[in-house]
Amino acid sequence: MEKYLSVKDLENAAIELLPKAARDYYRSGATEEQTLNENRKGFQRLRIRPKCLIGVDSTDLRTTVLGHEVSMPIGISPTAMQRMAHPDGELANVKAAQAEKTIYTLSTIATSSIEEVAEAAPHGIKWFQLYIYSDRNVTKKLVLRAENAGYSAIALTVDTPLFGIRRADVRNRFTLPPHLKLANFEGELANKINKSESGSGLTEYVKNLFDKSLTWDDIKWLKSITKLPIIAKGILRGDDAVKAIDAGCSAILVSNHGARQLDGVPATIEVLPEIIEAVTNYNVEVYLDGGVMTGTDVYKALALGAKMVFVGRPALWGLAVGGQAGVQRMLSIFRNELEHTFQIAGTPTVADITKDMVRHESAYCKL
Repeated sequence: MEKYLSVKDLENAAIELLPKAARDYYRSGATEEQTLNENRKGFQRLRIRPKCLIGVDSTDLRTTVLGHEVSMPIGISPTAMQRMAHPDGELANVKAAQAEKTIYTLSTIATSSIEEVAEAAPHGIKWFQLYIYSDRNVTKKLVLRAENAGYSAIALTVDTPLFGIRRADVRNRFTLPPHLKLANFEGELANKINKSESGSGLTEYVKNLFDKSLTWDDIKWLKSITKLPIIAKGILRGDDAVKAIDAGCSAILVSNHGARQLDGVPATIEVLPEIIEAVTNYNVEVYLDGGVMTGTDVYKALALGAKMVFVGRPALWGLAVGGQAGVQRMLSIFRNELEHTFQIAGTPTVADITKDMVRHESAYCKL
């Protein structure tokens, strides 16, 4: 694993290894993929302003998220159907997160079950990403299973009344390979995704399953069936962040679903300041995912107010290349790059990273 020196190295290797349908499913974005590109460019338009001669003898990347200490402010976002990348799938991913003492988020539409993942990493910090199904009994069972299995939070996806148009999946007539199933379900809910009548099998799968009538009032129902904190995942507006908090959410995950939902929305790093400003008077944590590829990306998000940064595709690349060892390599690359950034920028701890540590490139391009 040592030959992979960057997350991009892992991505390049994974692209070579993965079957076409899985590769395209993991890396593609919605329609023209403008937002997919902007998620990266948004970080590249920010400049770090290092402080000199601070006397940084050591660094401490630790932080606390929803009351749990993590070794660094980098966790793993939910991504679906990880056994397409490696036979161990979600189990390898959660073991890596546990070994690196950070958070792993399991997708509703995973190829390993809630219980299998919990058993694989009994001491790890695990969150469960939730889609609310039209059949509320299905949803309730998922939530109760996660709570009973020791998951510590529910990451409720709020940006998905249906899945966005992903042209690569339509062209490939994407389906889950027949030897795999959606492990959190039985019967048709588990196997319907193994076939496609036309276009993407995933789009067909969710068409009549997800509840499109959801409003913020439905958070009250979700809170009535669980004691776990609820994280609103998919927020891109300050007013929506406030609505989520008023509805009872404990945290906000600024996310555009990996640029896979609606093309033309802003990069997550661009909207982060708006969200932070909107929730200034609330006691909530704000996280970010989308386009994060380097330790300096993480640093920029922390400077703009994120408490924690999550990565999805990088975990898939590590998984495809080397299973658990590959994911741990990915996390160690982020850790090493972030430690160097802390030291060279003159900020020994997370608490030392303030908003003035970054500026938009426009501040330096006035000619």
